Amino acid sequence: MSWRSAALALVFVWFAAGGLGHFFLTDAFTSVVPSYVPYPREMVLATGVFEIAGALGLLVKRLRPFAGIGLIALTICVTPVHVDMLINAERHAVGELALWARLLFQPIFVLIIWFATLSRPSGHTVR
Repeated sequence: MSWRSAALALVFVWFAAGGLGHFFLTDAFTSVVPSYVPYPREMVLATGVFEIAGALGLLVKRLRPFAGIGLIALTICVTPVHVDMLINAERHAVGELALWARLLFQPIFVLIIWFATLSRPSGHTVR
């Protein structure tokens, strides 16, 4: 398995599982939505749909770049939630170290999504 295939598999599993989690653990996801976000439950369900749709888009080669762009945008858009969780770490069962790790991993994960979906394979020539 190539690095690109492994990255693609990771991104697929991450978003497919996360998206399903939005539906099976809706209350847990809703509990971390910052108070300034309107309709928190609906936002959780909508982002779950986007995660699942993005994951499924990864499976169709010609849709993969569009899915990658969407998943990168989604990853960036949820960053304020992760910052808010860190600022209010005492309200969450996840430890502060895990919250820092997740927040610091976000830019790395964006690069993994880019590598898996948008970067050109090595040796590929443009004509």
